[in-house]
Amino acid sequence: MPKVLDGAAIAAAIKLEVAEDVRALAVHGVRPGLAAVLVGNVAASEIYVRSKVQACADLGIYSDLITPPESVSTDEMLALVDKLNHRNDIDGILIQLPLPKHVDTKALLDAVDPAKDVDGFHPMNAGRLQAGRPALAPCTPAGVIEILRRSGIAMSGQHAVVVGRSDIVGKPAAMLLLHQNATVTICHSKTRDLGEVTRQADILVAAIGRPGFITPEMVKPGATIIDVGINRLTTREEFDRYFAGDAKREAIFSKRGSTIVGDVHPKAFELAGAYTPVPGGVGPLTIAMLMANTVRAARMRREL
Repeated sequence: MPKVLDGAAIAAAIKLEVAEDVRALAVHGVRPGLAAVLVGNVAASEIYVRSKVQACADLGIYSDLITPPESVSTDEMLALVDKLNHRNDIDGILIQLPLPKHVDTKALLDAVDPAKDVDGFHPMNAGRLQAGRPALAPCTPAGVIEILRRSGIAMSGQHAVVVGRSDIVGKPAAMLLLHQNATVTICHSKTRDLGEVTRQADILVAAIGRPGFITPEMVKPGATIIDVGINRLTTREEFDRYFAGDAKREAIFSKRGSTIVGDVHPKAFELAGAYTPVPGGVGPLTIAMLMANTVRAARMRREL
């Protein structure tokens, strides 16, 4: 039977460590602070941001939830970011994406002080990550490394294949794996003979944003599969494509009218030596690593 990598348990352990770090900083009179900026009224974003604010409260981190209206302009958002950059009680700035189409997202993310860029999106942090220098790494890729490390999955000398080349997950995940001495191949939707490449992976990271994209034929038996994808299924046709005969999922789908699937077809997990489930795999690590980044930013800013 494949080993299930319990992301929720690993996230809980990281949060305990973060809480201890917060108590240690308190000795120096420092309380880490996170500003969360949520524009407009997007239900999914509201739920996600409030879970981050709650995590701050649970761990002793100060948080400031700022909610500009949907009509906010790019200039107004840039002024807000500049103000947060200069606030000494704020160590991390989180801008919840997506932003309204009329707001220049790239300009906004570039305006965040790199020392407070707890999402790890700023070009300066991306460059530091590539160079192997101390940097705030994007939360989800950092969580992938923690899952592997804390689960005792060897990375050094292993062939890791990352399917997906986004700046948020794919590229930084590949770089972090490279820093762990893995041999890394980055693939994407235009890769020729993709299955031939993924079948060589000792560690297969799926982050392409397509439901069930990685099929059993694309997996090397015994590989470790890290499924970063979260895709919502709302129709019976979609459900049956991935979960026909799964009584547990059927109950969830019947109750909620939806369920989620990752970027890996559930049948592919049967070939794995170990894998992250969806939900309960990589997802919980994202918030845990955001908390860890906030505390790290507080230390780095004060040279502690």
